[in-house]
Amino acid sequence: MKVTAWNNGSYSTTGAGYGFKISCKEDRDKYFKREFSPICIVLPGQQNPIKVNIDKDSFWKNCRELICKEIGLWLISQGHSKWTKNSPPVFELEFKDFTSFKLLP
Repeated sequence: MKVTAWNNGSYSTTGAGYGFKISCKEDRDKYFKREFSPICIVLPGQQNPIKVNIDKDSFWKNCRELICKEIGLWLISQGHSKWTKNSPPVFELEFKDFTSFKLLP
């Protein structure tokens, strides 16, 4: 599924406020289940998966962001910490099972 880099507008060097936005509600509903929170995502170049909480009302109502400081640190380390308005970096998030995903390089 397609995801884009996301930031809450603060662009913190700590990685806080960053995440991946799922491209559409249908993908969120197809690949994520609230009861399987937290999910794990393996990021390119990293051995250990990161954990992301999806058991929050905002994710299941009108937001589709997977928010995690570790995502922010990875985006910063890869040179994806800032982007032109309305042109965030696009990535492919591979579904493994309802608790495991892999971000493709």
